This record gives sequence, C-alpha cells and structure tokens, in this order.
Amino acid sequence: MNYETTMSGTLDGGVLAERENTSRRRVIIALIVVAILVAIGAAYYFMGGSGAAAPAGDEKNSQAQTVTVVAPGRDTVVRAINATGTLAARREIPVGVVGEGGQVTRVFVDAGDWVQRGQVLISVDRSVQVQQAAALEAQIGVARADLLLAQNELDRALQLVERGFISKADVDRKTATRDAARARVNVANAQLGETRARNARLDIRAPVSGYVLERNVETGQTVSAGSGILFRLAQDGQMELQAQLSENDLALVTEGVPASVTPVGTDRVFNGTIWQVAPMINTQNRQGIARISLPFDKALRPGGFASVEIKAGSMSAPVLPESAVQTGREGSFVYIVGKDNKVKQRPVKVGDTTANGLIIASGLDGTERVVLYAGGFLNPDETINPKLLKKP
Repeated sequence: MNYETTMSGTLDGGVLAERENTSRRRVIIALIVVAILVAIGAAYYFMGGSGAAAPAGDEKNSQAQTVTVVAPGRDTVVRAINATGTLAARREIPVGVVGEGGQVTRVFVDAGDWVQRGQVLISVDRSVQVQQAAALEAQIGVARADLLLAQNELDRALQLVERGFISKADVDRKTATRDAARARVNVANAQLGETRARNARLDIRAPVSGYVLERNVETGQTVSAGSGILFRLAQDGQMELQAQLSENDLALVTEGVPASVTPVGTDRVFNGTIWQVAPMINTQNRQGIARISLPFDKALRPGGFASVEIKAGSMSAPVLPESAVQTGREGSFVYIVGKDNKVKQRPVKVGDTTANGLIIASGLDGTERVVLYAGGFLNPDETINPKLLKKP
C-alpha cells in the first residue's frame, strides 16, 4: 500500500508540472503576438503622420498610377510636302520630216549628243531635186535672154518713133513684150527659190539647241511626212520633275518654292524650284501637278521615277512624340489631363513627321497636359497621378 501511494503521488506531481509549462509557453506566445501588433500599429501611426483616417480623395490619389505628361507648347516647324513624280524634259521638242522626204543618206547625231540650233541631224538623198533645180536655173537664163532682147528692141523702137518710122502702137507692143519677158524671169526665179527651199528641207535640222533624248532613224531608211518622230530634243537640256500633289498640298505651294529631288536608284539629291503649278485637278485621282525645274544632269533620265520634298514655308504648331498619339476607329487622338487629374480623349489631326515628333495640325493649342506614355493602358475619365515632364 505505501508503495502504491508513493508512486501515485509522484505521477500526479509530474502531470501538474507539465501543465504549468504549457501554460507558460502559451502566455509567452500571446505576449509576442501582442508585441508584434503593437509594433505594427506604431509603425502605421508614425508613417501615416497621424492616427486619423485619410480623406477619400487622398486615398484615391494614393492608389492612382503615376503617368508622365507634357505640355507641348508651339514650335516653329518647316512645312515639308513629300511626293513622287516622273522626270521629264522641261520642253521636249519632237523632230520629224517637214519636206517631201526620201532615202536617208547619213545620220549625224545619236541619243545623248548635244546639238545647236540649225545643225543638220540627217541628210536625205536629193539627186533628183538637184537636177530639177538645175533645169530651173536654165529656164531663168532663157527668160533673162528674152528679157534682154525685148528691152533692146524697145529701146530701138523708142529712137525710131521720134523720126516717124514706127507707130506708137508698135512701141506699146514692144513694151508689153519686154514686161512679159521680165515677168517670166521673176516666175523662173521664184520657182528656183521654191525648189531650193524644198531641197534644203531634205536636211533635217535641229529647230532648237538642246540634248538629244531619242533617235528613231537609221541610214538607208526611207522617210516622209508620215514617218513620225525621228528625234526628241530637250530644249537647252532643261529637266523637270512632274510631282503629283493632292488638292490640299497643291494649295500650299507657289512658283519659286524650293524642292529637293531624289531619283530612284541613286542617293543623289538635286535642288530645284517649282516653276509651274497646274491650273487644273485630275478628276480621276484628285491630284494636280507641280512642275519642278532641275539643272541638266545625266542622272536625271526622262521617264524615270523620283521622290521630292517641297519646302512649303514654316508654321507654328504643337509637336508631340509618336508615343503620345493614339489611333482609334475615328482617327488619331491623345489623352488630355484635366484639372481634376482625369484623362479625356481629344481627337487631333496629325501633320508631317519631323525629327522632334509629329506635327499636330489641329486639335491642340499647346497649353494642354498631354499623356506622353502609357496612353494605351488608360481609359477615359480615369484618375491618374500626373508627372509633368519639361521639354528641353
């Protein structure tokens, strides 16, 4: 009995000790949790500046995303019009047969040559025409001999009429004979002159000085008035670009405006000026032609394609980076930040592209705060935290 009582007492004491230790651990854990909560509360108090709740508006601003905005202002930019067109001779002169033609005996020039006004381009056989001219010269000789004889007879008749050997009627007949002989001489001279002029037209000559663009005749070929164009000349070698411009662009250019032309296949730039603006618009494509004069250069080949940049004066307009301009179903737009820091869509019309960005032709006056980046992630009436970026 005593043994069992002693063992029972020992077991009860161990259980009680274990329970006390568990209670102590729970108390310690509870104290640690309380200390952590107190520390968090203190940190929140001091970081918030006060223990009072923040106003609703400040809470919204603290949750709004920070977005970079810019006030573009207005810049003076050069209005540049980019277009394309076809190279051509400023004054292209077609050359064909103006006489009766014949067989070509010789061609003196080729495409790419320079010619002077009146220079012979081709020569046509004139063996028959030369004989005709010789016959007319002989007829002139006969007519002059008849005239000389008629004049001598008239002179003698005038001397005899005073003595009464010849009547006045005979003198009149001899005078008429002399006048008819003189008329025949004049007719023969005119016929000879006509024949010589026709023979001269057998030589095809350059009507103007210039550059030979095209040759369509060979030695031995028979040519006539129906042979078509034998040569094409660029008068004085002057070239031009016939730039196709829209109605709006055509209204911005005038004669004398400078332009830079770059032919296809080369990186060379040729400077020219607009010398004529088309008075009419093509009803099919709604475009007109601005003709840009260019100096002669072999790299400017008529019929070739070229691009042109026309300096159409300067203008004052806002300029924005491409990241600020969005595109929707109704066209281009930007996001404007109002005084309440809410964004609004503003439709704009985009002009030309410059080194600094896109020219805003209409829709902005430059004083607005425009979202510079992240416009694609915003929604209308969304509140943001704007960060103004100053333009350099």
